[in-house]
Amino acid sequence: MRTKSEHIGSAIPIGRGAGSNTTGRFEPLSVTPVSDDWDLPEDLPPLRTEVSDEVARSLISYNRSPDLPFDRSINPYRGCEHGCVYCFARPSHAYLGLSPGLDFETRLIARPNAAKVLRRELSAKSYKVATLALGTNTDPYQPIEKKREITRECLQVLSAFKHPLGIVTKGSLIERDIDILAPMAAQGLVRVGISLTTLDAGLSRRMEPRAPSPKRRLRMIERLSQAGIPVRVMTSPVVPGLTDHELESLLEAGQQAGADAASWIMLRLPREVSQLWQEWLAEHEPGRAEKVMARLREMHGGRDYDPRWGHRMRGEGIYAQMIAQRFKAAVKRLGLRTKSPPLRCDLFARPAQAGDQLSLF
Repeated sequence: MRTKSEHIGSAIPIGRGAGSNTTGRFEPLSVTPVSDDWDLPEDLPPLRTEVSDEVARSLISYNRSPDLPFDRSINPYRGCEHGCVYCFARPSHAYLGLSPGLDFETRLIARPNAAKVLRRELSAKSYKVATLALGTNTDPYQPIEKKREITRECLQVLSAFKHPLGIVTKGSLIERDIDILAPMAAQGLVRVGISLTTLDAGLSRRMEPRAPSPKRRLRMIERLSQAGIPVRVMTSPVVPGLTDHELESLLEAGQQAGADAASWIMLRLPREVSQLWQEWLAEHEPGRAEKVMARLREMHGGRDYDPRWGHRMRGEGIYAQMIAQRFKAAVKRLGLRTKSPPLRCDLFARPAQAGDQLSLF
C-alpha cells in the first residue's frame, strides 16, 4: 500500500506543488520510504485530497503584527488544495501533526460550524468592531468550498451584522458570492484582493497547480469590479530572477481588468517552505535556482528568510529598493492606489436573535 510519504525525494506528483512530505517539526518520529527492490519502477497514482472536519471552539484570530493592515482574521479551512509551492502558510500544518509538504495540500481540515461560532463571537457585548480579514492563511475559495459552502455561510453572518471585511483569494468561486458581496460593497463594507503572481500560464500551473490560471484571475477582477466591488491586484509574491520582470505587466493587466488598487510582497520562505521551494526550483527551474536563492539571501542578510517585522515582507538592500521603486512608478502611471479608503465600521449592528428581549421603544 502506498502512502503519501512514499513521494519523499521523488519527482513532484502531477497536479501538486510540493515534491516531498517531510514529517512535521514537532513530531518525535519521522517516516522515510525505502525501496525493497522487489517492484518494477512505476508511476505512483495521483494523490487524492482528504478532508476532515474540526469542531471549532473559536474562529476569530487576533494578531499584533505592526506590518499587517488588520488585527483579526478568520479561516474556514486549514491547508489549501491550490498547492502553491511558495505558500508561507505551509508551516502551520505542522501544528496539526501533519507535513507542511504534500499533507498541506492533500490533507485538509474544514470547520463546518465556523459560521455559528462567528455569529456567537460577533454577538458578544465585549466585541469591538474592526475590519476582519478572510483568507490570510489559507484560501477561503479553494475547490472544496464549492461543496462545503463554509465561506458563504460566514459571509451571510458578516452581511447580517454589517461587518467590514477584506478578502484575499485566488479562487474563482468568489464570483458565486457576488450576490452577497455587491450589496456589502455598496455600503462600503468589503474589498477584495486577487493574487496575481505571473501572466505565464505554464509557470503558474507549475507553481500554483490547482489555482485558476492568470487569465481566469483577470476575469475575476473584471467581474467583481463590474459588480461594484473594489478590487486590489496583489502582485505577490514577487520571485526574484523568475517573475520580477513581469511586475509592470501584472499591474497593467490588473488595472485594465478593473482593479483600483495594488500591492506587492517579496517571496517569503519561512521554516519548511525554503526546502520545498528549493526542491521545486531543482525540478522545474534548475538553471535559475542559484540566481533566485542568491537574490533572496542578498535581501535577508545571507539567510533564506528574515522574519523580522518590517523586513519579512519585502527584504532590504539594493534589489529590494529597485523593486519598490519600479512598483511606485508603475502604480503612479496607472493611477492605482496603494492605500484604500477605510471600510465602514459605523454600520455594525447585532441583528435580533431568537430569545432576545424586545425593546419597548
